Amino acid sequence: MSYKNFPMVPRVIFGRGSFNQLSEIISPKRLNVNAPFIFLVDDVFKGNAWLTSRIPLAYDDKVIYISAKEEPKTSQVDSLVEDIILTSRQGTSGIIGIGGGTLLDLAKAVAIMLTNEGEAKDYQGWDLVKNPAIYHVGIPTISGTGAEVSRTTVLTGPEMKLGINSDFTPFDQVILDPELTKGVPKNQWFYTGMDCYIHCIESLTGSYLNSFSQSYGDISLQLCKEIFLGDMSETEAQDKLMMASWHGGMSIAYSQVGVAHAMSYGLSYLLGIKHGIGNCIVFDHLEEFYPEGVALFKTMKKKHHIELPKGICANLDYSEFDVMINISLSLEPLWENALGKNWKKTITREKLKHLYQKM
Repeated sequence: MSYKNFPMVPRVIFGRGSFNQLSEIISPKRLNVNAPFIFLVDDVFKGNAWLTSRIPLAYDDKVIYISAKEEPKTSQVDSLVEDIILTSRQGTSGIIGIGGGTLLDLAKAVAIMLTNEGEAKDYQGWDLVKNPAIYHVGIPTISGTGAEVSRTTVLTGPEMKLGINSDFTPFDQVILDPELTKGVPKNQWFYTGMDCYIHCIESLTGSYLNSFSQSYGDISLQLCKEIFLGDMSETEAQDKLMMASWHGGMSIAYSQVGVAHAMSYGLSYLLGIKHGIGNCIVFDHLEEFYPEGVALFKTMKKKHHIELPKGICANLDYSEFDVMINISLSLEPLWENALGKNWKKTITREKLKHLYQKM
């Protein structure tokens, strides 16, 4: 039997205020004075001097502000890569992503595409990347996605929503500073935190489960319960959710997600619904697959007074349902993890359409 030899993030720093050490962390990685660091930053921080004044710009370094209102696209990655190549005279020293899952995934994808020919869509799938990415750093400003630790960068392409899953995807350095997550709107905090919770439920109940995944998943799930069902200070909740996200992401390394992710990819591709809220909308209807997990989710939703959108699929036609169903069914490893090797006997197109119609 052959086991996957997965890479992990080689360097991580954790602590409130650790963002202040960014300069000393990246300075030794500068190739030369004409090879800039490119900072991809969520545009929610534009004009926010508390964060932006601490970005250590030198020489030709550049900040590119990017909206996270839409999921990252392969075309967006290609455009960023072209712009960076045209404006960097002697290469690029590194890519630093500052933001949530969208910005972290963009940073990983751009770092890969700067050293690999072709278009980003050519690398959607598993182990298609040939050359190591350039140096790249992830700095999450919201917790839950696990993008800071995962070996994938999820992109919406012309034909599908699918990650670039490769050994070259993980960050070379991650800075976990819980202070950076202050001021996140409550709904967004809940949706992104639930992405982490759903990771845990799908991993811990899946057929791919093993002791490696379970050890991380158990810790992450316990932290999620403390954060979303207990009472604690804001700073303690920030610290714990950042670590829940890390462990939740790690629990997927030797495992896989399941039904909620498979179906939310369809919602995202067709309707542009963002990943966190999309997972919540789907998971709310998955009692058949995750009875205990969904019951607890509903308790958390009630405690935090969260109202999910309803009727988002009410006006779709047959062809639009087909698009979502095709994308969902194409994610075979997710279904196999959720339901085993014979998953096709129970998951039919009609079954998926029925589930989507509930949303």
